[in-house]
Amino acid sequence: MNILQQSIEKIENGDAAEGLELLAQFQKTADDSEQFEIAEIYFRYGLVQEAKQVIEELLQKYPDEGELLVFAAECYVDLDQEEEAINLLNEIAEDDAEYLRALLLLADLYHIQGLEEVAEQKLLAAIRRAPEETVILFALAEFYLAKGNYLEAVPYYKKVLQKAEKFADTNIKLRVAEALSASGVFEEALNYYEEGLKSTVELNALFGYGFTAFQLEEYQRSIKAFSELKELDSQYSTLYPYLAKSFEKIGAVEEALQTLKEGIQIDEYNEELYLAAAQLSLQSGDAAQAEQYYRNFLALNPSSIKGAKEFAGFLKKKERYDDMIELIEQLKEMGEEDPFFDWTLAYAFYQEEQYEKAVMFYEKAYEHYHQDVEFLEEYGQLLIEEGRQKEALQLFKRALQLDKSLIHLEELIYELEDRENY
Repeated sequence: MNILQQSIEKIENGDAAEGLELLAQFQKTADDSEQFEIAEIYFRYGLVQEAKQVIEELLQKYPDEGELLVFAAECYVDLDQEEEAINLLNEIAEDDAEYLRALLLLADLYHIQGLEEVAEQKLLAAIRRAPEETVILFALAEFYLAKGNYLEAVPYYKKVLQKAEKFADTNIKLRVAEALSASGVFEEALNYYEEGLKSTVELNALFGYGFTAFQLEEYQRSIKAFSELKELDSQYSTLYPYLAKSFEKIGAVEEALQTLKEGIQIDEYNEELYLAAAQLSLQSGDAAQAEQYYRNFLALNPSSIKGAKEFAGFLKKKERYDDMIELIEQLKEMGEEDPFFDWTLAYAFYQEEQYEKAVMFYEKAYEHYHQDVEFLEEYGQLLIEEGRQKEALQLFKRALQLDKSLIHLEELIYELEDRENY
């Protein structure tokens, strides 16, 4: 056993201090080849600074040696000195055996720096030099996937798949499935998911499989996938809205609502779960529970116009106009503003016969809703109550211009004009 092997054995057996001391002593008399091995040992065990120092000394003797330049660059990367690493890698000649490796490292570094176009150029240069090299095909596929160019990633993954189903600890079939699904090619993606999951069960892949099945309206499949995912990791909170929706699609409202309740226990700040639970509670006839979910939702996201509209609509059906007013005024006090809020307040004050306030909010909302037929008719009816028939008449005429099918408005306009003429 030589000294290098002895030092490695001591380090791996827990006697790191003695092993490193042995290495340091040997370093004093080692030749250049042995110095390189010493640097590799330092790097392997996380002593990057020591490895860099050895390699830099070797580079003084062999400044154009590609293997040394790549090694030094890797040290710089680990020491968060990316610019130094890039400078070294760019020194490697195109005819050097390490040039391809340098291109891949440069692509990674430029990608980290957000220079996507430069990173892509390096990868494409690499693939032109070695079009069948698996590591380059995989690198390009991963690059396009990370960038969101999913369809561009697919052919490169498929080429890798022709050589191996697994590469760099990655299930390639599942990667193809992910890229296809993200591109909207759901049917083909589903097949790849099914094949890939036979050999590797990955949480994100299970979610992707369930999501893809959901998009294809294969709800039994999506239920199976999301349920399996829930068994493996109940904390995977993203699954709950989709599992609940899948149950809802097959008419299993009770199971859907129970799924949402479980999801809320896992992720109490997931506003989407509360809104879905409110909607399902209404379907199941539990208005009190629906109201509580709506309130919980708006407490988490008071700026949600969708949530505010739904809850206001709920209160409107119940003819709870005071509660409508209270809801919108609370949202406004929190700094939330939207024309819908003004219309809602206008309607609620109108129903409460607080006409002065109602007119004020209709006027505020008019600029936004001046082409909304329902708004115009509603506002016009209030103006009639206030004795402002001429203004009401103009609103009704505008509404009729927008929708000629409103025969009742046409009759009302004739009636108002007759009154004016009389």
